Amino acid sequence: MSVPIRSSYWFLFYENQLLLCKENHSYTIPTGECPPFTISDQITIPIPFQETQAYAGKLTVPVPVDGDYITMDLRSSWSVLDKRLYELAGRASQLLFWDKHSRFCPVCGTPSEHLLPAMKKCPNCDFELYPVISTAILALVRKADQILLVRACNFRGPFHSLVAGFLDVGETLEECVAREVKEETGLTVNNITYWGNQPWPYPSGLMVGFIADYVSGEINLQEDELISGAFYSKENLPLLPELPSLARQMIDWWLSSLPNHGA
Repeated sequence: MSVPIRSSYWFLFYENQLLLCKENHSYTIPTGECPPFTISDQITIPIPFQETQAYAGKLTVPVPVDGDYITMDLRSSWSVLDKRLYELAGRASQLLFWDKHSRFCPVCGTPSEHLLPAMKKCPNCDFELYPVISTAILALVRKADQILLVRACNFRGPFHSLVAGFLDVGETLEECVAREVKEETGLTVNNITYWGNQPWPYPSGLMVGFIADYVSGEINLQEDELISGAFYSKENLPLLPELPSLARQMIDWWLSSLPNHGA
């Protein structure tokens, strides 16, 4: 579904809750020449959006919940928003996070100047600041007709997902996959191939998915990272992560690639 061209979009947040307005028995992003509520102008950030303009901002006070407006957790908004608007809400959230954490030059401590939507500069030493994206890998490890699923200590629910971890300094993405799988589960993998990627604005990341094949080893969980982990077949899958997460997309792809899937 395409997003119609109209007046400015306002991606507004109050304590990480996204403001939505009612439209045709559903909810969307508020539009207009001005924001519908008072915002903190100093952290309003324009975002290019087709032939119109979009802005991100922080609401200064809670919004009264009525029939026209609600606030919703960004992760939950994917189920009610157009895909493109959800993606832009994630970008807005990341830009606001960056704006909050880049108000001073990290070199000399001088207050930074916001020159472009995603660029600041120190007026004292000319150091330039850009949003920092944390890159993390996802590893779908195959063993015959099974895949490795784990439950991390920081998961917000009882689901199992793929091995994940952040890219380290000086390593390739493929090296990161092999290291994270080894560190977290004790297993050795090979045939590491790229699958896809997804912006992950919680708060400012990029998830990069890989497929890998089990080679050797017994599962030995890194206890400060994982609660449980095992190889599962399609007949005994545990609770899985929700869409639109890249991990769920990869698991669904694996399921669809199995012989006689859906039979």
